[in-house]
Amino acid sequence: MLYTIIKSEFQYEAYCNKLHELVENPATRDGDEAELLTFLIEKWDHENRSYTNSNPVEVIKVLMKDHRLNASDLGEILNLSKGTISKMLNYNKGISKQTIRILSEYFHLSQDVFNQPYPLINKTNHKFKNATLENKKVKGTHMSNLA
Repeated sequence: MLYTIIKSEFQYEAYCNKLHELVENPATRDGDEAELLTFLIEKWDHENRSYTNSNPVEVIKVLMKDHRLNASDLGEILNLSKGTISKMLNYNKGISKQTIRILSEYFHLSQDVFNQPYPLINKTNHKFKNATLENKKVKGTHMSNLA
């Protein structure tokens, strides 16, 4: 049998690497194999990694470590600049809805994992308590001018 229920971190990483290879290389793409690996990886994640009610930035950092991604890799996945990724990982910028969608799809996790409130340290947003309010304009006025 080629694949079995994941029983170790080593096996988990091997399956993640194989899935990544299948997704990235059209020549080796096999829908059934990718679907089976996705199922096994999601099962492992569900049983061994609880992300509910976790800080989304910390979840992203753990996922980056688990998948051996750096900020540049994440920027390519999300189609964001390294500067934007840095601001997001350093609590200076909230996570957009589009970014949440992409993260959810890429890591095969519910969007709810990345759509949790968390504190920002951005000086522009220092009066707001969580990341649900980003640097947005309201009726032509910057949010920092409203407080």
